[in-house]
Amino acid sequence: MPELLDHDETFGQTPHASVQDALAEVTALLRRHRRVEGLVQQELEQAALGERSDLAESVVYRQNKAELQRKLDHLHPADIAYILEALPLDERLYIWDLVRASRGGDILLEVSDAVRESLISSMDTEELVAATGNLDADEIAELAPDLPQEVMDDVFQSLPVEEREQLRAAMSFEDDMVGALMDFEDVTVRPDVTLEVVLRYLRRFDELPSQTDQLFVVDRGERLLGVLPINKLLVTDTNATVGEVMEPAVVTLLQHAKADEAASAFERYDLVSAPVVDTNSKLVGRVTVDEILDFVRERGHEEILAQAGLREGEDVFASVWASFRNRWSWLAINLVTAFIASRVIGVFEGSIEKLVALAALMPIVAGIGGNSGNQTITMIVRAAALGQVSVQNARQLIRKEITVSLVNGLVWGGVMGFVAMLLYGDVALGLVMVLAMTLNLMLAALMGVLIPMMMLKFDRDPALGSSVLITAVTDSGGFFIFLGLATLILL
Repeated sequence: MPELLDHDETFGQTPHASVQDALAEVTALLRRHRRVEGLVQQELEQAALGERSDLAESVVYRQNKAELQRKLDHLHPADIAYILEALPLDERLYIWDLVRASRGGDILLEVSDAVRESLISSMDTEELVAATGNLDADEIAELAPDLPQEVMDDVFQSLPVEEREQLRAAMSFEDDMVGALMDFEDVTVRPDVTLEVVLRYLRRFDELPSQTDQLFVVDRGERLLGVLPINKLLVTDTNATVGEVMEPAVVTLLQHAKADEAASAFERYDLVSAPVVDTNSKLVGRVTVDEILDFVRERGHEEILAQAGLREGEDVFASVWASFRNRWSWLAINLVTAFIASRVIGVFEGSIEKLVALAALMPIVAGIGGNSGNQTITMIVRAAALGQVSVQNARQLIRKEITVSLVNGLVWGGVMGFVAMLLYGDVALGLVMVLAMTLNLMLAALMGVLIPMMMLKFDRDPALGSSVLITAVTDSGGFFIFLGLATLILL
């Protein structure tokens, strides 16, 4: 692995280990500089008003700040975003002051939504307008929800007419639509020109748009006719026309289609880019693999958070109040379900007093049910995200999952029943364990399918609070089934 200094000299992208090294070095430089700055402030307070201390002009102070600035100048915007997310708020804002003037817009695109909010709140209108000045329309649209309205008004007025229309179009799409992932940097050619003309045309560009693996062939009405792969362009006789060489697009995306469909198409066909059209087949932009990767990563993060009952991504260094607002709702629901579970146990207090073994065994029944339910619900949520299941499949899925849980219940319930019989010398108690574990696993399977299916039916995220809900059901249900069977059979 190259040393970090070599990476700085090339301003290249770093693997994860090098980013961690960069974070460690920037943090060390920052804290060393802040310590020197603190000493400067102390001397200034002791000096006469308006005078500068010798320490403020010292070589150490200036060298520390210059070294920190140089380190940041040679890092990729994505690496700086990573560092900002890993710093407490005061240190984050200090680093942000050093980098935002030159590359603020690029960095804002890379940081998480929660951290972006803290950075934007520290900037005034002029700084925000300047930061977005070098961004494309689709990138400005990505930042738009976090920018104050007066900033968006100024940005909009500063754009050329064509880019205004692009920005207006980009902002009209929901986050889960293809249009929200689309960029407008496509290269189009006509079918009747020769490849030699196309090559001369491409040489007029300073550089091609990123992820350009194909050119889009359109007619005079900008309707998509096909694509011209770059690799085919380079090896084909230049006297051939585009129409003779072009191919049908592997995938053509509608701008109002779901982004999940685009992600599935990119994964299935190993795409680098794909054209986006309107309902009249007019080319309006393209989607590239880097945007798809960002979408898939963000969707994965959202699903993980949703399963835990978190409404949105959270800055780990956020204020206590902000973290409380993000977490309280599902904790309240969890408290209610825990209270219900406790009352279920309370109903059977007499049974537990008569047979203490029940208190030791009932967490096993509830725990195994929760784990099984989470397995089922994770599989269903994943399949729903890939478009492989729908509400119409619910009955078939329920039958399959209940059968699986029946087998698991008989196997593992039998194991625990045998263990319980050996520990407590009671065959009937072993039978109760077998029945309770089997029934609770079947309940977990049923709810593991029904919860996400009900969410889908009402157009909600099937992952939302799923782990909280399934745990609540299997805890209360498991306690009720186990203690109820014990009361009927043992007492």
